[in-house]
Amino acid sequence: MSTSANAPYHHGDLRNALLTAALLILDSEGEAGLGLRDLARAVGVSPAAPYRHFDSRAGLLEALAVTGFQKFTAEMRAVAESSPADPLLAMGQAYLRFALGNRALFRLMFAAQLKRDNRPGLRMAAEAAFATLRQVSGGYTTAGRIAALAAWSKVHGLAVLLLDEQIALRPDETLEQLIEQVLARR
Repeated sequence: MSTSANAPYHHGDLRNALLTAALLILDSEGEAGLGLRDLARAVGVSPAAPYRHFDSRAGLLEALAVTGFQKFTAEMRAVAESSPADPLLAMGQAYLRFALGNRALFRLMFAAQLKRDNRPGLRMAAEAAFATLRQVSGGYTTAGRIAALAAWSKVHGLAVLLLDEQIALRPDETLEQLIEQVLARR
């Protein structure tokens, strides 16, 4: 394999292959299982190859979190564009589906260690997700910002409580019922 900066990799798009493999590792082993050398081995490239795309493990984690926010934002936009009867309720439900369906990625997206202020790409991706929520909560006024923060706080708190298994379901309720009842309370 050539080592020149513009040489193609034998299997095509290495960056996406690395991110795909990293997401699988994140799901199965958690963040602690993610290392650039192990990732290179999983994809079948030299240990140095991932460094062409990620300057460090932190760079890989940032790229994964950005990917998560992009996917999350797309799902939130799809909900907003579907014109649901109760946009905040529908977005809250989508938020929780994403969190519960992408547990490790969701936790990584909001991990304090990534220090969004030092990672402009991650900050921009997170802000795009929040902007989608602001659109259905009152726009870009001060009141809209506060309404979006209140809705976000409520749904994020519920997501974390559910992920941490701090809420027990009663025998006569489903997770979906609990989510709808909690989110419907204003």
